[in-house]
Amino acid sequence: MTPEQIRLLQQPLDPKVISERTQSGRKLSYIEGWHAIAEANRIFGHDMWARETTILVCVREPEEITSQKNVTTWRVGYMAKVKVTVYQDGFHEIVREGTGFGSGAAGDKGEAVESAIKEAETDAMKRAMMTFGNPFGLALYDKTKANVGTPEPEPQRQPEPEMNTAERNALRRGLIKTGEGHANVGLSALEHWWKSDLTAEERTLIGKDALGLLKSVSEQSTAPNREAAE
Repeated sequence: MTPEQIRLLQQPLDPKVISERTQSGRKLSYIEGWHAIAEANRIFGHDMWARETTILVCVREPEEITSQKNVTTWRVGYMAKVKVTVYQDGFHEIVREGTGFGSGAAGDKGEAVESAIKEAETDAMKRAMMTFGNPFGLALYDKTKANVGTPEPEPQRQPEPEMNTAERNALRRGLIKTGEGHANVGLSALEHWWKSDLTAEERTLIGKDALGLLKSVSEQSTAPNREAAE
């Protein structure tokens, strides 16, 4: 993983995202399934992780129960096993697995089954993600909750300097010149263009400090080439 991903995974769990429920007389703390997914998108990237349900078993057959008030309810239970895969640099994968249980109760049999399956899959996914770190609920497994607290603020990133119109036009002319026959213009080609014979006007317009911007502009060189062709 990248240093930034590791830093984020080591952050404490924000108490604002913790929910509570009572089960069998005990108060349980947990994070919502939607929050776990949002954190995976934030830390790993929207297209850099995936989840897959590998096992889904009905452990309590649908049962129709009628209450004393003559209300019919369907009850059912499912177990699920979910695999979470995080993709790294296009070659490596980090795989974690978790199991979970879900129970469904509804007046309609189909709704009860759907509810049980969703709950089982979400529970299994959260158990798999929990192994990555505190933001996914690992901190809640420590009875002291030592790693529950306000995360550190995101580091401030210095904005990149902007080029004025004259600088951009000068760079664009150079990109078109050096980009002939190439899908992308590399930094070395742009530096070669800088060192080549330029008019005094262009050299003044672009200034040597703008070299730091050449790389980002070069990635967009295809667009200027298309404009030139048109």
